Amino acid sequence: MNPFFDPVIDRTHTHSMKWEKYEGTDILPMWVADMDFKAPPAVLAALTKVIDHGVLGYTLVSRDLNRIVADRLTALYGWAVEPDWLVWIPGVVSGLNVVCRAFGKQDQPLVTTTPIYPPFLSVSDHCGKPLITLPMIRESNRSTLDFDALERVFQTGPAVFLFCSPYNPCGTLFTREELEHLTTLCETYDILLCSDEIHSDFVLDPENRHIPTASLSEAAAQRTITLMAPSKTYNIPGLGCAFAVIPNAGLRTRFKAACKGIVPSVNLMGLAAAKAAYDVCDDWLSQLVSYLAENRNTVMKQINELPGCRLDPITATYLAWIDVRETGLTDPVRFFEEHGVGLSDGSFFGSPGFVRLNFGCPATVLEKGLDRMAQAMKRRT
Repeated sequence: MNPFFDPVIDRTHTHSMKWEKYEGTDILPMWVADMDFKAPPAVLAALTKVIDHGVLGYTLVSRDLNRIVADRLTALYGWAVEPDWLVWIPGVVSGLNVVCRAFGKQDQPLVTTTPIYPPFLSVSDHCGKPLITLPMIRESNRSTLDFDALERVFQTGPAVFLFCSPYNPCGTLFTREELEHLTTLCETYDILLCSDEIHSDFVLDPENRHIPTASLSEAAAQRTITLMAPSKTYNIPGLGCAFAVIPNAGLRTRFKAACKGIVPSVNLMGLAAAKAAYDVCDDWLSQLVSYLAENRNTVMKQINELPGCRLDPITATYLAWIDVRETGLTDPVRFFEEHGVGLSDGSFFGSPGFVRLNFGCPATVLEKGLDRMAQAMKRRT
């Protein structure tokens, strides 16, 4: 038994967004990307230390934290990051919207792909700029970018490409060749690249490796704003802590200016948790990734045995993007809710006919949810 990830923690009556959605029902929430594990012991100890001190005042980002993050990115990816390239923000979604407001003319479109994390699709509403969406394509049981379509759109003069790597919800880990193709197109057509890499720690097989988009070349670095956070990795999203890596001084200045008066500083608890997480939690994270890989294997096997359901191999993230179009279900989310499992609706990601399942939970809970899905499909036949 894994002492960190096997215990089932009761999250009811804790004001959890994930669990309160189905309060008073027997529906297992397996929707929003919020794991059902405690944060690492060292993170909890750091937070306890802050509480015991008792003064919860305005807080500055410490030089130690910037150095720890920069050193970590260099050690993991060979990406030589300077500490002063980091801009701390309360969340990746905040960063995404700041980029969309700060760069490009008001009539210049933003571009992204579908299916994708829903906040990518709402940026247009917040900044008033048009948004162009391009479907991902499926090649060899894997979702990837449609580079021909992307180039055609880039030729029309958009300002920003909003990218997600690793890809939520499809679980794609992009290859070096794919990333180089993308950054070359951005350079050719003078497109700013905003790369959400919040799931970069969830590469599920040891033979694979995440490649930060900005690490490919100096040219790529100078036109890329990378968004990262400890929130998904260490299951601390409620603490509101993330950062942007912006090597280009001019882009960094404009990003900071767009934050002023709108985006709050990261709070004391979030910064304390981030420092502990990045400094001393490598072993915990290694165990987590191994545990999620086993859960992934379980999900892959059991979902692909369900009639009308298809799940492509998941190389990264703890999210399963399930194609249920061949089931004939007109409302798959409601159907599975009626049988005790709460999933994310693919329509919100720009792709009706799909559901997303979060397998960041104890293995026993996952098995229970998958069994309910299997029983539901059996009753239909």
